[in-house]
Amino acid sequence: MKRLYFIFLFFLLIQTGSAYAAVVDTLQISSAAMNKTYKAAVVLPSSYAKSKSKYPVLYLLHGAYGHFNDWLSKTPNKDLIHQLADQYNMIVVMPEGETFSFYLDSPVNQGSQFETYITKEVVQKIDNTYRTITDRKGRVISGLSMGGHGALYLSAKHPELFCAAGSMSGAVDMGSMMTPESKERITKLMEPVFGKEGKSQEVYASYAVLNMVPTMTNNKLALILDIGVDDFLIESNRELHRRLVYSKVAHDYTERPGAHTWEYWENALPYHMLFFIKVIKSNGVLLQ
Repeated sequence: MKRLYFIFLFFLLIQTGSAYAAVVDTLQISSAAMNKTYKAAVVLPSSYAKSKSKYPVLYLLHGAYGHFNDWLSKTPNKDLIHQLADQYNMIVVMPEGETFSFYLDSPVNQGSQFETYITKEVVQKIDNTYRTITDRKGRVISGLSMGGHGALYLSAKHPELFCAAGSMSGAVDMGSMMTPESKERITKLMEPVFGKEGKSQEVYASYAVLNMVPTMTNNKLALILDIGVDDFLIESNRELHRRLVYSKVAHDYTERPGAHTWEYWENALPYHMLFFIKVIKSNGVLLQ
């Protein structure tokens, strides 16, 4: 009898835990700008189902070579996003950015218009589908590597959408990604977005976050940047930090042990979430 009681209790605990765990949705989000439909992963905190309140939203961008589900499948802790969504009562949206879009509107390829897609089509779809805080005071954006560039780039160009932005190991200067060994390969991958070699070199700088500090100065968004001390992108991040300091742009900047790895990004994301929640609370947004 006692054994049956413990078996019953065990299954009850499993059911209770699953009933209150964060939920993952996969949305199909169409793009009129690109005449395509992409998937996005959406993690809803466990409190969402029991509440009628509106929730803040983190847009979390993946890196180069990746896709929308990277943050759910590649972190060592596969429950990381679920746990953070529950901890901070925040909706986390992970949209598609293709392998080398850099989350910008390509000047040469109508099929790669990811600035328009994220800022107009994805945000609108999310706000129309879920109970979100539709004001910028409750909307933030971050990402890793190419996604770090995307988060800073999109927030700088669209401060009406976001109150804060973050970058983890951000590719803030696309030209710095090219070493003598990788130049040919990277240039080939960038051709669909920037055009063929020669023309592409002219436009890298115009899209680089490193050169957007004057825009960031005017926007006054809350910014958080970090990078591992063994990351191959560290010098361009240090230069962005220097320029932000020189321009008196308030921001958090951290260098930690680590490289361009999922172990590093898994460690970095909770710091971003904590930073964002503090900003959202300071905006007077009432949280669960």
